Amino acid sequence: MTRLGFVSAAAALVFLVTPAFAGSGSFKGASGHVTSGSVTVSEAGGKLTVKLGSNFSLDNAPDAYVALGNGARPIKGGLIGVLKNFKGGQSYSIKSTSALKGATHAIIWCKKYSVPLGVAKLK
Repeated sequence: MTRLGFVSAAAALVFLVTPAFAGSGSFKGASGHVTSGSVTVSEAGGKLTVKLGSNFSLDNAPDAYVALGNGARPIKGGLIGVLKNFKGGQSYSIKSTSALKGATHAIIWCKKYSVPLGVAKLK
């Protein structure tokens, strides 16, 4: 195999094993709420998984959801699930779509009042 062939094969292998979508960030409170902690979003097997770190914390709020969006609002289809706990690590999965792969932020969203409770820019 030539050097160019080896480089092309290595690049193809990296492409095959690298997730199509991944990012992480840290929550900042919004709408007067105290929200903190880390979040990681990854893709595997046709699903996006949002993991809130063990350091995750939300002061309290009604009707809190985990969501993906662009900025402080969820995108269409971006509400993933009801927040399980106000503190600690937790994981949420949703079928991967092209719209969700374009998300730039993880959001803790109050569905009842349509306001963000916490926002994390994904890098």
